[in-house]
Amino acid sequence: MGHIRLENIRLYAYHGCMAEEGIIGSNYRVDLDIKADLRQAALSDALKDTVDYVLLNKIVFEEMDIRSKLLEHVGQRIISRIFKEAQTVSYVKVSIGKLNPPIEGDVESVQVILEDYRS
Repeated sequence: MGHIRLENIRLYAYHGCMAEEGIIGSNYRVDLDIKADLRQAALSDALKDTVDYVLLNKIVFEEMDIRSKLLEHVGQRIISRIFKEAQTVSYVKVSIGKLNPPIEGDVESVQVILEDYRS
C-alpha cells in the first residue's frame, strides 16, 4: 500500500450558497490524498502500474469547475470520480478550502474534509 498526495492545488471557482458567489467566484485550495497498492509500480517503473497524478489533478479541476452550493457536494463528486476512473485506489481524502470566505471577521479559509474507502 502507498499514498499519492497532491497538495495545495490552487484554483478559482464559483461555489457557494449566495448568488454573488456564483458571479464573482473565489480562490480555493484543494489537497488530495489517495491510497493504492503501489508495489508493482515501484518494481516496474511503468506509469500503467500506478495512479497517474495528472489524472487526479484533472478530476479535481473538472469537478471544481461545476458550480455547487456546498463544498461537501464537490468533494463527494471528486471522490466518486476517482473511484470510477482509478480502479486501484482504495481510499480517498479530499480537503477543499475556500480562501477568504464571505463571513464576518478575519478568516483565512473555510475547509471541508471528506474521506471514503472503496466499498
